[in-house]
Amino acid sequence: MAATGEEMIPTGSRRPSAQRRVLAVLTCTQVLGGIGAGIGVAVTTLLAASLSGSDAIGGVAQTCVVLGAALIAVPIARTAARRGRRPALAFAYSCGTSGALIVMLAAALAWWPLLLFGLLLFGGASAGGLAARYAATDLSRPGRSARDLSIVVWATTVGAIAGPNLAQPADRLGRHLGLAREAGPYLLAAVAFGSAAIVIFALLRPDPLRPDPLRPGAGPVSVPADGGAWGTLRRSSSARTAIAAIVVSHTVMVAVMSMTPVYLNHGHATLTVVGVVISLHIAGMYAFSPIVGWAADRFGRIPVLLFGMAQLGTAATLAATSAPHDVTRLAIALVLLGTGWSCGLVAGSALLTESVPAARRPAIQGLSDLLMNSGAAAGSLAGGAVVAAFSYGALAVVTIALVVPTTTMLVLTRPDK
Repeated sequence: MAATGEEMIPTGSRRPSAQRRVLAVLTCTQVLGGIGAGIGVAVTTLLAASLSGSDAIGGVAQTCVVLGAALIAVPIARTAARRGRRPALAFAYSCGTSGALIVMLAAALAWWPLLLFGLLLFGGASAGGLAARYAATDLSRPGRSARDLSIVVWATTVGAIAGPNLAQPADRLGRHLGLAREAGPYLLAAVAFGSAAIVIFALLRPDPLRPDPLRPGAGPVSVPADGGAWGTLRRSSSARTAIAAIVVSHTVMVAVMSMTPVYLNHGHATLTVVGVVISLHIAGMYAFSPIVGWAADRFGRIPVLLFGMAQLGTAATLAATSAPHDVTRLAIALVLLGTGWSCGLVAGSALLTESVPAARRPAIQGLSDLLMNSGAAAGSLAGGAVVAAFSYGALAVVTIALVVPTTTMLVLTRPDK
């Protein structure tokens, strides 16, 4: 029996206060989770390459984090459906904590296969951060779900920016404590993820997916015998369109973003320049999400998704026609890539949530995150292969080929009756 849906959320004057508490807790944990994930982005590839002696393994390491997020999205969704958001999100951050500790052990043993296993679990924290955006909508008032969701997405900005900058001080602290080289950042990540799990488990009350025990007659809602999540998707064109938009937005973003530093390096850009370009990209991803959420609630999900696809297409076109030394043009492309992704994630997630029955939401949301992260892993691997075999411009053209049919699908989508 799944405890889900609007039927179970608090009513009357308690609902706004409950939602404010939920958003405050989720915002706090997004900052903590973002710090841990940001540290991982900064040092994962370097540590894997150092332990294995192979740059190729360094690239695989980052893919393991994304694959871990995809795989762990499934048990997160099942736990949410059966027991609520609180244990599901706590489980996700606990996986991330365990993964960080295993990575520390791998660094001490200088054993890269153990490192890759730890990184799979490390990705659980990223899966938790993504699942948190859906938790933000469970108690939303009508017409506010995109804005509530966008607040949680925006909170990631703080951690995403702070995390990489904390990697070097954490490494110095780790060496002072006698830890292996580059193990210190994962100690800080473990503390951040562990703190997020504790905050979620202790403070996410009421659980957005659990009945309100103070409301008379409240109780669990039976899951309908309707063919499950796949049956629901077959009947909902809006849900299918939302998932397609989310997956394509994420895949295109990761594919282009992951190879841009390499392309800039071909133009002899310094690490400082590369860092500025990526920072602008991250700002585009997260900083404007509250505006995106407001626009999705004000003008509708489909118009914002179309605007996002237009930005992704423009970003890919700019990238495809840029020389490796054209830093300004590539920076503009990366900013548009980030803001286009934000439109796809925020508006797409809001559309998906409102397009399926409440009792089916956790399962379908989990499926969306599974496909989203799988697309990112495929985009990262394919991006490297396309650039190696052809060029960075060819990769940008391939991403345009993904955006065009998705845009057509959005134009043809009609709201479900």
